[in-house]
Amino acid sequence: MKQKQKHWYDYLWVTSALYLALGFFNITFAWLGLLCFFIPLLMSLFGADKGYCNRYCGRGQLFSLLGNRFKLSRRLPMPRFLSSVWFRYGFLIFFLVMFGAMLFSTYLVFSGTRDLQEAVTLLWTFRLPWHFAAAFEGVPAWAAQFAFGFYSVMFTSSFLGLVMMLLFKPRAWCAVCPMGTMTQAVCKVKHRS
Repeated sequence: MKQKQKHWYDYLWVTSALYLALGFFNITFAWLGLLCFFIPLLMSLFGADKGYCNRYCGRGQLFSLLGNRFKLSRRLPMPRFLSSVWFRYGFLIFFLVMFGAMLFSTYLVFSGTRDLQEAVTLLWTFRLPWHFAAAFEGVPAWAAQFAFGFYSVMFTSSFLGLVMMLLFKPRAWCAVCPMGTMTQAVCKVKHRS
């Protein structure tokens, strides 16, 4: 059987693993996660449709690697409601509300109304027990606050994706991923006009 030729983008899973690891030691690296936010949207706006999700998403590749090659996935179908339109858009709205709350916290620190909250949380509720993920020296408090909040969002979504990978198919997260839902919505609007 002929083996599929590997391309540079087949190794983008390394960037997802590296992103999560670097954020453990210096929270300023969380700003790099914005690339995972803007690149898919720009690609969907300017012609690549869902090309990011299908080819370049390092997180999806990481789940695929863990689930397929390392056989960590049960490979079961997801419950149908998880991939339903109402759930996907509801989940997107929930993530956008959490993202808005994170931006508001950043604004409060920027305006001096609140002190920097040096905490990484899981599921926006559970404070993780490490305290060594400080920011680089000289980073403004608001930038560090944004980094803590954004890393918490990325860590939470990675955790949820990992749980879904373990319980269902390797890339089960892709069916509910807020970025995938947003890019799909952009593509639908773009192709209507």
